[in-house]
Amino acid sequence: MTDTLASPAPVKASPFHELEVLWVRHWTDQLFSFGVARPEDFRFRSGEFVMIGLPGEDGAKPVLRAYSIASPCWDEQLEFFSIKAPNGPLTTRLQKIQAGDTVLMGKKPTGTLVLDALTGGERLWLIGTGTGLAPWLSVARDPDTYSRFGRVIVCHTVRGVADLAYRDFFTSGIHDDPLVGDEAKAQLTYYPTVTREDFETPGRITDRIKSGAAFADLGIEGSFDPAKDRVMLCGSMGMIKETGELLETFGLKEGSNAEPGDYVLERAFVG
Repeated sequence: MTDTLASPAPVKASPFHELEVLWVRHWTDQLFSFGVARPEDFRFRSGEFVMIGLPGEDGAKPVLRAYSIASPCWDEQLEFFSIKAPNGPLTTRLQKIQAGDTVLMGKKPTGTLVLDALTGGERLWLIGTGTGLAPWLSVARDPDTYSRFGRVIVCHTVRGVADLAYRDFFTSGIHDDPLVGDEAKAQLTYYPTVTREDFETPGRITDRIKSGAAFADLGIEGSFDPAKDRVMLCGSMGMIKETGELLETFGLKEGSNAEPGDYVLERAFVG
């Protein structure tokens, strides 16, 4: 009779990357951004999202939330833009991270706010509210965006002027981007609106679309044209629902990864 040794149990691979925080920027008492080192094997399409979290406390499971990646697919860093939700299970801790800390990131990016989900067109509208600006930071720095569309319009609606995070980037900083600076200078328009303070373009983006003010401000005759305009939506559920319904009245059809269309929204955030 011979003794047999039991095979060691296989080590289960972690579903998360453990990433070092490289920097943190607090825009206001409600908004912050942070960057992490990108894993060498992590690939994604500009506009996709991924799960972000922190290790659980006292042995608890990690708390995770979906975050759009706010950097383009070619960047060596991964950037994220976050709200500080009152009593939020994740952001009450996440807002306190500092350079050198560790965050968790899922290994499988996904999403519909990608160029692949749109058919060809002349103008690309990137419409977001609050931290819904994040995927546009990715898409607007992707060279494919400018090769596919002659004009790119980034619309960002917030409550107060201080909430216009990345305003300087979209008005001038992106012009120094190593890959798309020249294209962005010639083809990108930044169109911010503010709802609760005096501003040159006041009100919600949906109201300015309905009234025609947005098209007049941007030098566009008429309104959305299914033959020319393609639209991406990200942000508050109210804005996405209202704008989606508006786009349908103009004849635009929703697209997806499986069946590209005239406009897309991120259902993972809409619920």
